[in-house]
Amino acid sequence: MDWLYMHMPISGVEILWPGLVLIGFSVGVIGGFFGMGGAWMVTPGLNILGFPMAFAIGTDIAHIAGKSMVSTMRHSKFGNVDYVLGFVMVVGTMVGIEIGAQLVMALERIGLVGSAVRWVYVCVLALIAYMVFSDYAKAVKKKKMGDVDKEKGAEGIIWYKTLHKIAIPPMVNFKVSGFRCSAWLPIVVSLVCGILAGFLGIGGGLLRMPSLVYLIGCPTHIAVGTDLFEVMISGLYGAFTYTLKGRIEIIAVFVMLTGAAIGAQIGTVATKYSKGYGIRIAFGLAVLCCMVSIILKQLKYDAPAAVLILTAIGLICAYIMKIMFQGAAKELRDKKAGAAAS
Repeated sequence: MDWLYMHMPISGVEILWPGLVLIGFSVGVIGGFFGMGGAWMVTPGLNILGFPMAFAIGTDIAHIAGKSMVSTMRHSKFGNVDYVLGFVMVVGTMVGIEIGAQLVMALERIGLVGSAVRWVYVCVLALIAYMVFSDYAKAVKKKKMGDVDKEKGAEGIIWYKTLHKIAIPPMVNFKVSGFRCSAWLPIVVSLVCGILAGFLGIGGGLLRMPSLVYLIGCPTHIAVGTDLFEVMISGLYGAFTYTLKGRIEIIAVFVMLTGAAIGAQIGTVATKYSKGYGIRIAFGLAVLCCMVSIILKQLKYDAPAAVLILTAIGLICAYIMKIMFQGAAKELRDKKAGAAAS
C-alpha cells in the first residue's frame, strides 16, 4: 500500500495522499458554503494525518489563499461581497497575523506548539458552537413570541446593535451590508481574528464570519462573501510569512488545491439556496465534530481522530451538495412552470 503515501520533502514525513485530496475537495465545498477557507478543519486534519503542527499551519494557510480566490470571484458575481468593509478590515488582519505567527515560532522553539495550538482550537471551537446554537435558540423563541424584524426576520444574538452606537470617528457607511458604524469596530474585530489566523493556521474565518454577523451586523450571505474576500487576503500574507519561516509543504498545497478548486464552486452556488439559519446550524455541527476530533488527537487516539474528521467533512460536504442540487432542480422547475404559464 506504499503507493497511497506521498513523501513530503521539507518536513520529511509520509502522508496519505487520498486523505489530502478528500480534505481539499470537501473543505472547498465547506469553505465556499460557510464563507471561510475551511482551515479550521484543515490544520487539525493535516496534523492528524501526520504533519508536524507548524507545517500543518503554514501549509494550510497557503492552501486556503488559493482556494479562497475561486470562492470570492463566485460570490462577487452574486453580489455577496462588501469590498469596502473587506478593505477596512485588512489593516487589523495583517498586523494580527504576524503577531500570531511569531507566537507559533516562539512556542515551537520550546516544544509546546502542538499541544498549545490544539487546546486553543478546542476553546475557540467550543465558543463558536455555543454562539451559533445559542443564537438559533433565541431566534426560535423570538419567532414564537412574534418578535420578528421585518427585514432580517427573527434574530438571536444582536450585540451589533449596541456596538453600532459607538460613534468614534471616522464613521463609515457600508452600503452593500446595509449599516453605518465606526471604522474602528471592524478594525478591532479583524485584529483579534488576525492573531488567531496566524496562531491557528486559519484564514481568520472561523471567528470572522460569526463576528461579521453577531458583532458587526452583516446579513449572513454578505458575511459569507466578505469573509472569503478577507480570507483570500490574509491567506496570501500568511503564506508569505510562513514561506519565509520554511514551514510550507508546497506539494501538499497543490494536491489539496486540485480538489478545492472544484469544491469551492459547488459550495458557493449552494449558498444561493440556503441563507440565514440553514447555513449557521450546519456550521455549528461542523464545528462540534472538528472540536471532538482535536480532543481525540490530543489524548493520543490518532486513528479515531482521523476517522472522525474525514467522515465529518465528507458528510457535511454531501449535505451541502444535496442543498445545491435540490435548489437548482427547484429553480429549473419554477422557470419551466413560469414559461408554461406565460
